[in-house]
Amino acid sequence: MKRSLNCSFFLILLFSATFVQAQKDRFAYAVTDLNKDGAGWNALRKIDLKTGEFSSFLFDGTNIKTVLYDAHSKAELSIPDTEKNANILRMPFGTGVAAAAYDRRNNRLYFTPMFIDQLRYIDLKTMKIYYVSDQTFTGSGNLHNSGAKSITRMVINPDGIGYAISNDGKTFLKFTTSKNISITSLGSLVDDPENNGVSIFNSCTSFGGDMISDEKGNLYIITARNHVFKVSPDTKIAKHIGTIKGLPATFTVNGAVVDGEGNLIVSSAVDASGYYVVNPKTWESSLFQAAKDIYKSSDLANSNYLNTSRSSGSTSVIDLLTQQQLPYSKLVQVYPNPVVTNQFTMQFNQVPMGEYTMDLSDVMGRTIMQRKISIQNENQTQAVPLTLKAQGIYLIKLTDASQKLMYQQKLMIQ
Repeated sequence: MKRSLNCSFFLILLFSATFVQAQKDRFAYAVTDLNKDGAGWNALRKIDLKTGEFSSFLFDGTNIKTVLYDAHSKAELSIPDTEKNANILRMPFGTGVAAAAYDRRNNRLYFTPMFIDQLRYIDLKTMKIYYVSDQTFTGSGNLHNSGAKSITRMVINPDGIGYAISNDGKTFLKFTTSKNISITSLGSLVDDPENNGVSIFNSCTSFGGDMISDEKGNLYIITARNHVFKVSPDTKIAKHIGTIKGLPATFTVNGAVVDGEGNLIVSSAVDASGYYVVNPKTWESSLFQAAKDIYKSSDLANSNYLNTSRSSGSTSVIDLLTQQQLPYSKLVQVYPNPVVTNQFTMQFNQVPMGEYTMDLSDVMGRTIMQRKISIQNENQTQAVPLTLKAQGIYLIKLTDASQKLMYQQKLMIQ
């Protein structure tokens, strides 16, 4: 009787929850310099949005010996010595990167270097680099040396379509992330008539920054000078909706992502005082409690998006269940979430060494998968293969040797 009641209660909790927006990533990819105090925008790191800790660099974008691949044929790509600026083109992050977007469905990070007219991506499963070599990106040509024409804002919206916008707002691009990548020029953005003189084309207010999406596919440009524009991909109209308040005078917004609570995290490429948390309802900012080592960042990317349909102050029952503070709530990450392949990864950050049990339960509260995990070092990553074929909502639980619940997280399988 007790077991039946628990299962029924668990079922009620799950189906009473609102799943319009389930924030997935509690991390972000950050474009930084290889060195802590540098400003080359030539390395890729990962930042834990719960602890503020940075990984060591995941990728060195300055390596001219990096093996390159063609995005369509998947064959190795050769750039001959006779080609103009061959060494710069061989460097994946050559000329620096200020625009990147995380494609969760394919586990890729799309990017384009400033002043180089090419869309590229990193396959994050293999860390191989792919160039879209059969299509130009902006049409501006390589090493055009125009700050206005450089792509500094990029995002992939919830339907898997990527968008990129130049500094001056006159190049608006759409690209697919399916097997056959296609790039489409949408022309120029258009100022909303009610912008009160704050134009999307103004270099003093509206260049640079980053871009995020909401659950409806609308785009939000957060400029380097902390102005916020909402852009409809259908109409291309850029509406000025406010400015971020409370940032230091020297802080330029260069990277922006949505965190696991629905707020924005913004980074600066020039100010190392810290990252900031921004409430998208008020556009007020507060200092992000990060680890001691701060890397200036020219761009941030993850797959979360703004939830504009959720009523103010509402929290689903399932979110309350999975967000309760357990001993390892801030020490364990599960990604990607939703899962779109046949496995997910559990990352353990300073979890005490020992033997643990991971359980995966379905909506009825039934354990459908169990795995023993032995933690043997402070920063352990554990791949968990899936044999499930049913899509849906599941619950991960981690218990210690005494069967005490240490961590739990909702997992969506698509």
